[in-house]
Order: sequence, then structure tokens, then C-alpha cells
Amino acid sequence: MKKDASQLLEEMNLDHYLSLEDIPDIDLYMDQVIQLFEKKFAGSKRNDEEKILTKTMINNYAKGKLFFPIQNKRYTKEHLILISLIYQLKSVLSISDIKDLLGPLNQKVFEDGLDLDQLYETFLHMREKDAFGTKKSMQENVEILDSMLKESDAADKDDMHRLLLITSFANISNFYKRAAEKLIDDMNETKEQDTSK
Repeated sequence: MKKDASQLLEEMNLDHYLSLEDIPDIDLYMDQVIQLFEKKFAGSKRNDEEKILTKTMINNYAKGKLFFPIQNKRYTKEHLILISLIYQLKSVLSISDIKDLLGPLNQKVFEDGLDLDQLYETFLHMREKDAFGTKKSMQENVEILDSMLKESDAADKDDMHRLLLITSFANISNFYKRAAEKLIDDMNETKEQDTSK
């Protein structure tokens, strides 16, 4: 392989996220929200053309009711937390699934004034633990492939190694995606049963 596993892991920038300390104590206008996200997640972009967050995205999230309505064109800390969660979820889940997942949370924030700090801190803690586990699992997969392909004298050994790593990572991603979708489906099924009683 052209890159070793540690270099690949380093380039993934799994430590880029929006912490509670990064969120200002004042409400932000849309342009400020975009700048904050671009700054915090810049290292996680696949290429320079990729946009972390745009006005269109934020407007679509608002129209889709992925977060509760803003006041005076300003976004609160709770909005930023929800937008951060949407950003983390959107590459894996459909917008419809995200809406189903965040809908009850939005309602509690909007109607009851729920403070999202503890929930978000727990999310970030789990994210850090997951990143560590992912790095460890990826390293183990690389080592297994290295040992399996060590004896191979094929000219395309690097290509085989890369292909097998990519398929392994895609499989792991797919397993977790399906588990998340199953939990959302179970949540929606429970809601339907509760409303039909």
C-alpha cells in the first residue's frame, strides 16, 4: 500500500468536531454559523471543493423541520448542537430518518426549554470512544491483511490490499448504518403503536 495505516488514520481527522466550548455564548447569524462549521470541520473535508455547510443546507434543514424555528434570524446554542448532530448523521442516514430521530428532541427544546448540553457532551464522549475503537479496528484489519498477503508474490499485491481494506471498511460502515436504521424503524413502529391505542 502506498500509505501505511497510521498515515491513513491521521488523514481521516477523526478528532475534528464542534465542542460546547467552541459555541459562543451569543446567538449567531447564518453566515457566522457557516464560518464556525467551516473552521471546525475543515480538516474532515474530502477535498477543497466540498462544503461543510451552506445557506441552502441550513434553509433546507429549517424547511424540513430538522430543528426548531429560529428567532430574529439568529441561531442559538441549541440550534448549533442540532446542526452539528445533523452534520454527523447526514452522511449515513436519510433526511427523513434524521427528522424522525430529532423530532421529539426538537419538540422538547422548543416547548420545554430542554438544555442540550449534557446530551451533546455524552454524544462527544461516545464519538471519541468510537473514534478510538475505529482506529484500533482499522489497524487490526490492516495487520490481518498484511499477514495474509505477505506470502503473496502477486505484482498487484498493493491493489489487492487496498481493495480488501476498502471492502472491509465499507462492510463495517454498512453494518452500523443498518443498525441505526433498524433502531429508527423500531422507534417509529413504537410511536405508531402508541398512537393507535
